Amino acid sequence: MSRDFIREADRALTETYEEPMSLAEYVDRVFEQPHVASHASKYLLDAIEAPGTRTVVEEGEEKERYRFFDDPYNDGEHAILGNTEVLNEFVDDLRSIAARRGKEEKIIWLEGPTATGKSELKRCLINGLREYSKTDEGRRYTVEWNVSGASTEGSGLTYGEAPVSNEEDWYVSPVQSHPLSVFPPEVRKELLADLNDRLDDHIDVLVEGRLDPFCREAYDYLEEQYRRRGREDLFSAVTDPKHLRVKNFVADVGTGIGVLHSEDDGTPKERLVGSWMHGMLQALDSRGRKNPQAFSYDGVLSQGNGLLTLVEDAAQHADLLQKLLNVPDEGSVKLDKGIGMDIDTQLLIISNPDLEAQLNQHAERHGQDPLKALKRRLDKHEFRYLTNLSLEAELLRRELTNETTVWTATTYDQLEEKIREPVTIDVRDNRRRVHRKELAPHVVEAAALYNVVTRLDTEDLPPGLDLVDKALLFDAGYIQDGDERREKDDFEFGPNANDGQHGIPVTYTRDVVADLLHDTSDRHHPDLPVEHVIMPRDVLNGMADGFVDAPVFSNAERTEFENRLVQVKNRVFRQQERDVLTAIMRDKRVDEETVEEYVEHVYAWNEGETITNDRGEEVEPDPLRMKVFEIEHLGRFDESHYDGTQPLPAVRTFRTEKVMTALNRHAWRHRDEAFRAGDIELKEIPVIRAVLGSHDWDDVRRVFDDFDPRQWDDPPTGTETASVKASTIEDMQDLFGYSAASAELTSRHVMSQVSYRWD
Repeated sequence: MSRDFIREADRALTETYEEPMSLAEYVDRVFEQPHVASHASKYLLDAIEAPGTRTVVEEGEEKERYRFFDDPYNDGEHAILGNTEVLNEFVDDLRSIAARRGKEEKIIWLEGPTATGKSELKRCLINGLREYSKTDEGRRYTVEWNVSGASTEGSGLTYGEAPVSNEEDWYVSPVQSHPLSVFPPEVRKELLADLNDRLDDHIDVLVEGRLDPFCREAYDYLEEQYRRRGREDLFSAVTDPKHLRVKNFVADVGTGIGVLHSEDDGTPKERLVGSWMHGMLQALDSRGRKNPQAFSYDGVLSQGNGLLTLVEDAAQHADLLQKLLNVPDEGSVKLDKGIGMDIDTQLLIISNPDLEAQLNQHAERHGQDPLKALKRRLDKHEFRYLTNLSLEAELLRRELTNETTVWTATTYDQLEEKIREPVTIDVRDNRRRVHRKELAPHVVEAAALYNVVTRLDTEDLPPGLDLVDKALLFDAGYIQDGDERREKDDFEFGPNANDGQHGIPVTYTRDVVADLLHDTSDRHHPDLPVEHVIMPRDVLNGMADGFVDAPVFSNAERTEFENRLVQVKNRVFRQQERDVLTAIMRDKRVDEETVEEYVEHVYAWNEGETITNDRGEEVEPDPLRMKVFEIEHLGRFDESHYDGTQPLPAVRTFRTEKVMTALNRHAWRHRDEAFRAGDIELKEIPVIRAVLGSHDWDDVRRVFDDFDPRQWDDPPTGTETASVKASTIEDMQDLFGYSAASAELTSRHVMSQVSYRWD
């Protein structure tokens, strides 16, 4: 039986919307849950902080990242990848603005080149605020009015020729007015003082605005009617539940979130607040004055009142920016002469770098710059291209597939697995046949690495590192230098590097891969669909070949990017070579028990302790076992380095400086009396990692006497080469996710490059 989607939709709406409540009931709720009365910047801050944080590594350093920017309510659909430091600065600004600590007059400005995540931030904010406002913690409220029954003469709030009744006569605030704005200022001040005294938060709740003009029209009408009747409890009469209700609303574009798109037009007033509806003005017949009920309230500030106002592609609306100058400070705008409207919204401007060029057009005039005041009000945060390999790989996969899940990993080994994973995509050709195309392992990695390498600042490159090293260091926080693991702190980087300011955008790379998916390949194999496999070198060559026709790159950039290609190709080949070697030598690896035994014996030898054997006896560490392991498995020493079974100085130095130093770093400080090598992650000891996970071609020659890589493409039946190839292709599929076709192509490529070793 299929799921009852109708019932699920009913439940979703029931959980989202509450029954309207009276003003008194709302006040009671505010004192129970003060956050429901939060002003715009505080609410936005609460929404961002609600999902918590997680630890990430960006540019080689650990940072705390707000999960809100992973778009958790929508399974990561519009997650912002990277730029965590910029996002954290944005949140810090919100915190200062919400607490009125000196930045409340600022307009937050997020600037960056195309494809750096600015549009995703807009979508993430909209999606996140919408979903948060559906939760119990994130409820957002406004007021609605009903003036029927206050007078037998009818009212001006009917929007028709005759009064209506029941639910149709309720009119919600068109600008999401805060329910507490109904109270007279002096009473509201006391209410908030009492509320904030009880508030367990360093940021007070602030409600400073007046009722919007539409609601004020209803309030004034009701007050006048009951004053004429002689009512002394005027406020109670006006706010009686038959006239005033508090209702929750779901934040969305047009309701608490205002978005000014690049294509929106109209006069500045129309774009900011709205326009007069002349037909309504005539229908309301307000005796010569402009009735606020006849205003459209569809400008971006009207829609964003109560929460967030976004100006997208701000360079297209540069004429409005000066109009916005005083909004954060004064908190009000004008509908017309004598008709003002208080605004509580967090202003956020998003732009490409061309806005800055417009703002600086008069910079040479110094004190006479007419835009100087505006620039002082803008608090700029710069989005940059990603400089983390794993994040760029994740972003590229998103661009090519429908994947939205945000990558999380507890170790970098787990991230490396994701980075190198293959991708399969179904593609329809011009004869309407569907083919399954494979982006072989390391394709996404190669493209992402090339993107990142083109974005790194060569002027900020420590001695001994190339750009690929820098990219890997930024991603993992460390690089492996032989037996030594070097952390980012071991290198000196400048404070003002230009990493991420320029380079290949992900959209260019996505388009190159998309073209390759539809190209016809000239590869052929009698048994395998190799024509449907895209290899790393296909993508890298396609990217380089496309520079000449890509208008987004200057000649200097094209040359610079081409010069950086070789080191990326070399890195990718080493990864492919490692896969092939690991698969060939899969059955020849040293098992972890043997390695653990060696580490325990070295530890006991160094500390002067004993080993507990299988019979539970305390025995001395076995010098012969250590010697055999060091000669046969490590391959570092021979008989000349020992006096019988006793190690000579070179071996003793190796054990203390390579093995013990690593043990001390990763395990010794946390050991107990029952210490065993199995208690630690052996792969974190560089020299042991090499034993567990790597071999070289000399090992292959030693183990397989009759192996000949020159026969790899079509090995003679019954030869050792044929046997090794068959098991290697199978193991590449099992270990690394290759298909038979991509394993065939990758192993052929590797063998073509290493066969000279057998000459």
